[in-house]
Amino acid sequence: MVDAALARLFSLEGKVALVTGASRGIGAALAEGLAGAGARVVGVARSPVPRDAFRQPVRYVAADVAVGLDALVAEIVAEHGRIDVLVNAAGVSVSASSDQALAAFDATLDVNLRAAYAACLAAAPHMTSGGSIINVTSINSLVGFPGNPGYVAAKGGLRLLTKALAVDLGPRDIRVNALAPGYIRTDMTAASFADPERHAARARHTCLGRWGEVGDLIGAAIFLASDASRYMTGQDLVIDGGWTAKGLT
Repeated sequence: MVDAALARLFSLEGKVALVTGASRGIGAALAEGLAGAGARVVGVARSPVPRDAFRQPVRYVAADVAVGLDALVAEIVAEHGRIDVLVNAAGVSVSASSDQALAAFDATLDVNLRAAYAACLAAAPHMTSGGSIINVTSINSLVGFPGNPGYVAAKGGLRLLTKALAVDLGPRDIRVNALAPGYIRTDMTAASFADPERHAARARHTCLGRWGEVGDLIGAAIFLASDASRYMTGQDLVIDGGWTAKGLT
């Protein structure tokens, strides 16, 4: 029998959560996961509709996080009175030829870093004691990866923004942590996943010998959103199959 006090520790029953990037991939999985743990979840992304129907009660709103979420936040607060959890999962990876490299860099930072900060600015004033902000970063925020400096810079910036906001919001008992996935099978990584050589190379980098699935991140997100992590803030929770722990391959 599950201990009732322990179950309450991880429960999100009654909490109000806003998840960006919720139309597919990691954002969609985290929105469903939080809803399954009891939260009232609003998912937002640019796509008119989510790619797949949600299996949990998630309210989906089409909006561009790069433009801002002030109106949506005001609507959520008008309905529920507060926001308890903000998950910044919206992200893009923009590749470009050398003559478009700076434009690609700017576009990547705009969505992956600036929009996340804007969402924090919009939501934080409406978060009460015990609130939790979860910024989805990447192992790209911890180590250098080739060929995509904008993505690495954006995720690295989001990692340190997480720590800065943890300092600023800590006196209000609002926690801010980073969830840092390794190589996860999503639309963004579909080309690498489908290529046998690159697929195998990325699997070898991990201790577990495999790619991650979006479902592998749900437990960590529930932990960060719940009272189970109530004394944890400004930290990186790395879910990478051991990629960043592994030395010689």
